[in-house]
Order: sequence, then C-alpha cells, then structure tokens
Amino acid sequence: MALILALDQGTTSSRAIIFDDTGGVVASAQKEFRQIYPRPGWVEHDPVEIWETQAGVAAAAMKKAGLNGHEIAAIGVANQRETAVVWERATGRPICNAIVWQDRRTALACLRLREEGLEPLIRHKTGLVPDAYFSGTKVAWILDNVPNARKMAEEGLLAFGTIDSWLIWNLTGGARHITDCSNASRTMLYNIHTGNWDDELLQILNIPRAVLPELRGSSEVYGETHSPSFPVPIPICGSAGDQQAALFGQMCTAPGMVKNTYGTGCFMLMNTGTTPVASENHLLTTVAWKIGGKTSYALEGSVFIGGAVVQWLRDGLGIIGSSADVEALALQVPDTEGVYFVPAFSGLGAPHWDPYARGTLVGMTRGTKAAHIARAALESIAYQSLDLLRCMTADSLIDIGELRVDGGATVNDTLMQFQADILGVPVARPTVLETTALGAAYLAGLAAGCWKDIDDISHHNAVAKRFLPIMDREKVDQLTRGWKRAVERSRNWAETC
Repeated sequence: MALILALDQGTTSSRAIIFDDTGGVVASAQKEFRQIYPRPGWVEHDPVEIWETQAGVAAAAMKKAGLNGHEIAAIGVANQRETAVVWERATGRPICNAIVWQDRRTALACLRLREEGLEPLIRHKTGLVPDAYFSGTKVAWILDNVPNARKMAEEGLLAFGTIDSWLIWNLTGGARHITDCSNASRTMLYNIHTGNWDDELLQILNIPRAVLPELRGSSEVYGETHSPSFPVPIPICGSAGDQQAALFGQMCTAPGMVKNTYGTGCFMLMNTGTTPVASENHLLTTVAWKIGGKTSYALEGSVFIGGAVVQWLRDGLGIIGSSADVEALALQVPDTEGVYFVPAFSGLGAPHWDPYARGTLVGMTRGTKAAHIARAALESIAYQSLDLLRCMTADSLIDIGELRVDGGATVNDTLMQFQADILGVPVARPTVLETTALGAAYLAGLAAGCWKDIDDISHHNAVAKRFLPIMDREKVDQLTRGWKRAVERSRNWAETC
C-alpha cells in the first residue's frame, strides 16, 4: 500500500495528512501559528514559524502512524497562495515577515496601476485584476521598503516565493527554488497564455527576474527532502495552490465542474478545460494545474472572509466559546429577522473588488439577539458564494448542476442547507472534507506512480451527504435582494486601506 504525505499550509495553521492509495486518511496533525497585524489593514506571518510548524506536524503525523519515512512514496504540497516571502539565498533567512494575501498595504499602488490604464493589459496577460490580494505588488513593496533589499535583489542575492516555494526550498535544504504554474498564476507576474514570467509585467512592477523561482508543473518530481525533520530522503512530487489542489481533490477534472472551499475565505473554482475563459463579471482566470505538459484553467471567485467570520464571533465579539458552537446558537432562532452581516473586514473580493468596504451589520432592532447575528454571519458565507456562482454561470454560459464543497465550515449542516436553498442547486459534501490536502496527495501520487492516471484516482471520490434546495424561490429572491442592499451599505466605507 502506497502512502503519500500531504503538507497543507494554510492561512491560520499548518497541517499534515498521510493518505493511503485509496484516498483514505491514515494519520494527521495540525498546529496554528501567529497572525501578525502591525497596522490596520496589514497582515503578516513569520516565515520561519510557518516552516517550523509545517515540519513539526509532518513529523507528528508520521509518528502517529508509526512511520519512519521509508513507507512514504511521495510528498505533495498545497499552500495559501498569494502570500509573499523574500529570503537570502545564501542563508535562507527571510528579510522580513511574509506579507499575507489578506494584506491591503499595496491597495494604493494597485489604484495607480488602474489610473495609468494598465488594468486591461494586466487582466489580459494574467487573468487577474490589479489588487493588493496578489503577490506582485507585495514583492515590490518589500524591495522598496526593506533596507538594501532592492540592491540585493538586482545582484541575485534574494529569492522570492509564494509559500510553496518557501516550503520546497526548506524541504530540499535550499536545493530547489521552484513554483508550480498554479501558484505562479496568482502573482500578477505570470502570463497565463505563454506559460512564462512576463518581462513587461516585471518592468511595470520593477521586480528583477533574478528573484523569481523556476516554473514547474503541478505533478512531477521536484527533488528529495534534505532536512533534519525527515530521517530519510522522500521525493517531493506535487504542488498546487490550495484552491487548485481542492479542485483536483474534488475530482473536478472536466469543464463545467465547480467546487467551493469554505476556509478562512471562500474560494469557488470552475474547471474550464484547456482554454482560459476571460471573465466579463469581475472573476479571475487562473491556471488550475499543469500535468504532463498540458495546462488546465479555471474561473475563480474569491471571498476574503468566509469561515473567518465565525472566528470573529468567537475572538472579537465573544458570543461563542468555540467555532463549533455557532450552529447551535444560530438555530436558537428560525431566521435573522431581517439582519444582514457583510463581513468585509479586509474589503470585498470578487465580484466587487472594493478594498475600501468594511464589515457592516444592518437591519438590527432592539429585539436583535446574539443568535440573529450568528445566523446572519453564517448566511453571509452562503450569500457571498451565491454572488460568485451567478457571475461564473454568466461567464461560462453553463448552468451548474451541482456544487461540490469542502473545508471546515462544511460540517455545519445549517450552512450547507441554506447554501443549497440560496443557490437553487444541490450541494455535495464529500467523505473526505480535507480535499485541499487530498488534491496535493493525488498530484504527488500521480507523479510517483501510485495511480496510473486521473481516471484511476476518480474512483475514490465519494459523497457523504447531498443537500437539496427546498426553500421557496420567492423567499430566496426576497432574501437575496436584502443581501444586495446590505452589500451596497458596506461599500466604499473606509477612506484608506
């Protein structure tokens, strides 16, 4: 029996899961790490802490399974995507904290790109919009603001990478500075049509080519581990951004198939096949994966605050003791009584792309209770996903027959039923909820020969529960009109990011 170790490096925690060749979980471990907020709108991580927690949980998972490493056929990596790390090539030391995908410090720089008329060029080449979400302006900010960084970068002394690059660098003891095409397509520096770093974009953002990682496919052998955390060398064979990994883990391998991941944010992707589809509705066009030299593409909608709104109810508002308590609290009331919660704590992502939006609670009365707010918070996750699916359907001209879901919040039956009701399509929850890690394992195992092809993998995909829409459509229309009004109240609120 082949075993694959998946490293799932997320926004708030590092996780390691060992899968067998049927896609079953053998052992897992997880550890949270610090969220650093130096200023309003700024979000940072300590790259060393990310590596240490990821290496630590990998060792812990192997220990739980009673493995010494010889039994592991391959390692696959999935990662929070747009977060940017810059480190010294000679020492491997980061020159500053990682700038997280949620960080808004470069919003003005992105506004200047739009004012200079560069948005159509950037959208055409990258499939993205000029937004602080993506890595390119984060790297430029680091080079401009860390003393001596730009000079070192131009001399080839620094390396930039998204979290996949940082992990693989450390896994291989500095032997490999690479990224796969799915992660590269999130930087605003990669041309999705040519499949290469784009010199014109590098010039626009003033980023030296010397800092960039080598481009690789999503399922191939990159190298072997050379780290004290792994007692024997293990092949590293797969890598993809977390949302693309989840798309693959859900076996959305045919055009028109859609998944939604409910994590810190919500991320909906539709497989569009080997042709990139330009969005007319403010979605993103992105690389899904590159396997065997063939690139597959996806349409994507990104919600910045999904499951994180439940964390805020726990840590910020203090109305629940743990995230798991939110469903019981929400079920204390039959509905929100007209309360809407727009959790735009970090601005609004697709399809609005408004960095100046802020979190908003509307419709409250003296009768509003904590339960109404909890229910409105859960419903906000479903409403934001509805906004994405409507745009996706319009862009692709495909009517969605089913939404495949994954991530921590999918254990909440109340949320999943409301999601099905609001969308008007069935919602399918898989047996293995951690499809991000599963996708990384599938990509790695495919390259390592654990499965002969994608069809061989697809036999292991299983649905645990399917939620069917039951709400009256007139009621749905009434609720969604209210949501639209609430979103308008939240927009363009802050004067700075």
